[in-house]
Amino acid sequence: MKATLTNYQQSPRKVRLVADMIRGKSVSRARMLLAFADKKSAPAVLKLLESAVSSARTTGASAENLFIKDIQVNMGISMKRFMPMARGQAHKYRHRRASIILMLDAKK
Repeated sequence: MKATLTNYQQSPRKVRLVADMIRGKSVSRARMLLAFADKKSAPAVLKLLESAVSSARTTGASAENLFIKDIQVNMGISMKRFMPMARGQAHKYRHRRASIILMLDAKK
């Protein structure tokens, strides 16, 4: 069971903090950790987890037996922007985005 979230509007470095927190945990434990996590990306990862669980239910797996097999946070697109600086100069900065891939598996 696999679910993806592409071009989430936060840098991958910040999203990886949440992903590392739930990697290898059971679904019920991950739900609890994400519900009380004080990070901006926690609700988006929780929604992604719920999506993966619902797709697992369609294949016949129960939510009690599932655990997070793998979660990857990769670089999405990055928008290039410019900020005006002194004496007519412009400095470049990037708005980074993350792509999240979540895989569930059943306990044996």
